[in-house]
Amino acid sequence: MGKKPIVILCTTPDMQSAKEIAQYLVEEKLAACCNILPEITSVYSWQGTIEQASEHVLLIKTQSNNFKKLEAAILKRHPYELPEIIGIDITKGSQKYLDWISENVR
Repeated sequence: MGKKPIVILCTTPDMQSAKEIAQYLVEEKLAACCNILPEITSVYSWQGTIEQASEHVLLIKTQSNNFKKLEAAILKRHPYELPEIIGIDITKGSQKYLDWISENVR
């Protein structure tokens, strides 16, 4: 998978969950940085019903080689039965920032 920089998107039901997950990921060097975007509204299909919920989004900056460990860490701490965990390749970025990500993850 390599050491390509990626952003992981993960929604949480509340600020406390978001902070706990973010704190753990950065402390364990699975992520260089996590931003928490508060109070979004999600509309989605779940078990045959259209749902709406207020959520918080984690923007997690890491490297592709950490995805499986990061996913496992989120699944262990996340209150949802099926949390959103989506990785997006960073194809462009400030080289100094991308280097900083690399320096701050295992």
